[in-house]
Amino acid sequence: MNALATRIQAADATVTVISNTPSITQWATRYFGDWWNAAAVEPATVCAGPIVLADVNPERYADIGRQVTETRHKEIVYAKAPMLVAEDRDGSVRAFSPRDHLAYISEPHTGSLTIVGTDAETVAVASSRLAREMVRGLLLRDGWTLLHASAVVINGNAALSFGSKGDGKTTTALLLARKCGAGLLANDRIFLRPDETGGVQVLSWPSAAALGPGLLDALGMYDVVHERLMSGEHLHPTQDARVTASLLEDQREPLWSPNGKEMKVQLFPDQFPDWFGMELAPIGRASMLFFPAILPDTMPELVEEDRGLVEGDFMSGDTEDRYPDVLRLVRVDGGGRAQDRERVAALLAELPHQSLSSATTPRPPPSSSPRSLPWTDPLTNPRPAGLAGAVTGCTTHGVPLRT
Repeated sequence: MNALATRIQAADATVTVISNTPSITQWATRYFGDWWNAAAVEPATVCAGPIVLADVNPERYADIGRQVTETRHKEIVYAKAPMLVAEDRDGSVRAFSPRDHLAYISEPHTGSLTIVGTDAETVAVASSRLAREMVRGLLLRDGWTLLHASAVVINGNAALSFGSKGDGKTTTALLLARKCGAGLLANDRIFLRPDETGGVQVLSWPSAAALGPGLLDALGMYDVVHERLMSGEHLHPTQDARVTASLLEDQREPLWSPNGKEMKVQLFPDQFPDWFGMELAPIGRASMLFFPAILPDTMPELVEEDRGLVEGDFMSGDTEDRYPDVLRLVRVDGGGRAQDRERVAALLAELPHQSLSSATTPRPPPSSSPRSLPWTDPLTNPRPAGLAGAVTGCTTHGVPLRT
């Protein structure tokens, strides 16, 4: 079978996924899409790394597993699964994940990562996840930083939403994208880097979006998801099967796992434009910062509160413990170098800041057109009252700020 390749490019970082299995490269093309300019290329044109060589190969999977288990190795938890890791004298890393039926060979000195397994979808998910980690490493070593935030873009200008988990970052972005026509740049994380003009560039972080059924219902998105599933389409495979069953049965109440966390709907990035007509924006220039918060028994409103960035808004190795850098793909702190974080923080501090509050109970939105809500293109000439007014204009139509 002839090899296929998908090239991923974010700013100046480029990684190529190569496979003999079409569904693996197709997965990468779909997952990164417009956010990271993913496109099919001829494998013969890929002359050097960074590359991900991914395939279904049970024999090689078993062979790497034997190599790891029969030599000195350590056991860690990676992506919630046990992983055995062994280091070679030349700096290469071999890893074996028996529960996921995946095996890896990482060669940081050449920029090559090999992934083999027994199931095409499992290999596809792993190859895209780790290709993203390789891009992360390239960007962070090139001066970018990674922050925990959502972002939307209008006319190249980006509004960023910060806060702790559950404060409403994702909801703020979706409100502006769905109700006000902004381009969705990120729902959970963003890359930032100062540019030569003294501004701050904003770059997307492709990922599946985890949304509760109540939020989907409040934003007028639930019925679309239900209809698409009933017609045979699929959501991201990381979604719990109980959530899928609930969606198919049109049950809109939240589902809770035994540890008390809500089990959410997992959307592919390309389902935002394909299912909901939301435009994806790959890059922008930071223009304004939002700080949403959930407060009980309140109406959506602007809040006179002096809030700014805190250390927890920057990603770090501690916040990335689900995917520790044992394969040495990133080779720098997960949020970027300290001096780069300090430069970004100083520049963001000079931009307009606006705090928002909202109640916690979702209410169905009106049947009006998304673009009928108040919006005077405030990102063309950013002003706190203008953009915040647009958000509260959206929320006062019955959609709460909620993650």
